[in-house]
Parts: sequence; structure tokens; C-alpha cells
Amino acid sequence: MLDGIGATEMLHIFITNRFEDHRPGCTGKPVAGYRARVLGDDGAEAPRGTPGRLAVQGPTGCRHACGANGRRNMCKAAGTSRAIPSCRMRTAGSTLRPVDDIILSAGYNIAGPEVEAALLSHPAVVECAVIGAPDEDRGQIVQAHVVLAASEIPSDALIKLLQDHVKQVIAPYKYPRSVIFTEALPKTETGKIQRFRLRRGTEQ
Repeated sequence: MLDGIGATEMLHIFITNRFEDHRPGCTGKPVAGYRARVLGDDGAEAPRGTPGRLAVQGPTGCRHACGANGRRNMCKAAGTSRAIPSCRMRTAGSTLRPVDDIILSAGYNIAGPEVEAALLSHPAVVECAVIGAPDEDRGQIVQAHVVLAASEIPSDALIKLLQDHVKQVIAPYKYPRSVIFTEALPKTETGKIQRFRLRRGTEQ
């Protein structure tokens, strides 16, 4: 199974990992026929490593509004058989700093998917979702919601084991300071984890 990004408006997946070069925490490269760039607030391509919005260009797409100043670029409507050359779309979510994925803790930007990948590399973890939980001292802390393997029993010792494991796999400051064991994660009907529901729980 490989990670990837797609969108209803593009009718197709446009970024994906490859078996020969995939690695944890990486979504992949553009699919053949598609181009992807990260744009800054000014619409220009952002420097590598800078947060921005993902702009995609490829042979598929449906009717939508795009472009600057509210101008409409009417691409091919969904359901037709002809592909549209150079259909372009700007995604609603940011790259490198999406609301769901980046945690700002004590001045550090921590990518939730990277922490999730580190946790999932431990045999005790079946599924997990990482969010930023409010913290008075650090602004946010990394909080991991973890579904354990059937043979595992939740305990403080297991929490420390997982925290130490993350410290060994990625930068130590990214480890989850809060680990919550759960029987299941909230998901959509298509199986996508609903991290916003986990974040709501931290705001109560």
C-alpha cells in the first residue's frame, strides 16, 4: 500500500509514492502527466521547505473556479469522456503546513504524519493519529491517539516505550508528550481519519 494525494476536482490521484523509492513520512512525487508546485501567498512558487498551497496541473479535471482575483477558469465538467489539457487546480489545503498536520510546539514546527510514521513502525501500534493539543507552556504538544495490537495492554510503561521509540526514529523533540490509547479512530465512510474530531476533544 502506498500513500498518495488525489482530489475530486481532478478526478484522479496526482501525487503518489513509488515502490522503488518510498519512505515513511513522504507522500511521493507527481504522477506521470501531472505537475505540482508549492505557491506562496503572492502566487509565485515558494522556496523549497517553505509552507504554501499546492498547485496541480494535469490532463484531468472538472469544472471549478480558480485563478487570481476571482476569475473563473472553466475546466471540463465531470462525467465527460474527453480529458482537458492543462487543467489547473489550487488545493484548499496548505502543503508543509496544513491545519491538520503541522503542530507548533515551543517554536518548533512538527509534522504529524512524520510522528505517525514513527509510531506505526513499532509492532505494538496498529493505527494512530497525531494532533496538536493545547498546552499553556508550549502552545501545543504532540498528542498521539493510538490503536494497539490485540496482544498489547495499555500501560504507562507502554507509553514510555512508544515515546522512546519515536525519539530513536526521528528528532527527539518531536515525540508525543501525550499518548492516548483508543479502541478505534474516528473515520469517514471511506476510511479517512477525522483528526478534527480528535482536536475537538482537546478543546473541551
